[in-house]
Amino acid sequence: MTAEEHRRVMVVVAHPDDMEFSSAGTVAKFVREGREVVLVQCTSGDKGTARRDITSAELAALREEEEREACRRLGVQHIEFLRLGDGELMPDLAFREKIVRQIRKYRPDIVITHDPFRPYALHPDHRAVGITTVDSVYPTARDPLYFPEHLAEGLEPHKVAELWLFGAEYPDTYIDISDTFQDKIHALRAHVSQVGEAKDLEERVRQRAAEVGEPQGIALAEAFKVIKMRR
Repeated sequence: MTAEEHRRVMVVVAHPDDMEFSSAGTVAKFVREGREVVLVQCTSGDKGTARRDITSAELAALREEEEREACRRLGVQHIEFLRLGDGELMPDLAFREKIVRQIRKYRPDIVITHDPFRPYALHPDHRAVGITTVDSVYPTARDPLYFPEHLAEGLEPHKVAELWLFGAEYPDTYIDISDTFQDKIHALRAHVSQVGEAKDLEERVRQRAAEVGEPQGIALAEAFKVIKMRR
């Protein structure tokens, strides 16, 4: 099976807007190509604000609705909110079970997530989601003796074909998002609690995408480290 034949894509991220900043141009491209995309949202970003007039529960509800709107704008078909604590993620077996469950449920060909191996990746949630997702893809989701209760629920083991890591120190795959850049900006604008009415948002995101693409001769790009798994 070639990359073009991989029809199911899963994005696993720590916070609402992580997918949009890192990969929304690529996700929009996949959707245009007719691929099915599911987002696994590990936290609802319940601490991601400088405001003092809002509770964590209120912020989580607000950010979940922003994420739903962003996904509507991108054409993402499914969202799974795990509703784990913002800033509290730990790469333990309990967290891994939750990711494995989603992999076995949706059976993606490609899984996109944070690169946990990038030096000086400072946000602990990004590191925790990245390493837990990598460990879930291989070997845990593949082997039936991990979480045998899944079998009783009808969730069969699954082998992912490709693991795409964003924010990588040494990317090797560059996706031309020139045609979907405005989709990315439109999705980011849904996250009002995070980007507000920032007038320079498009300019900043465009500059970054141009910097990523320039060495490859691409006008606007998103970059990934792609690990191809044996199936």
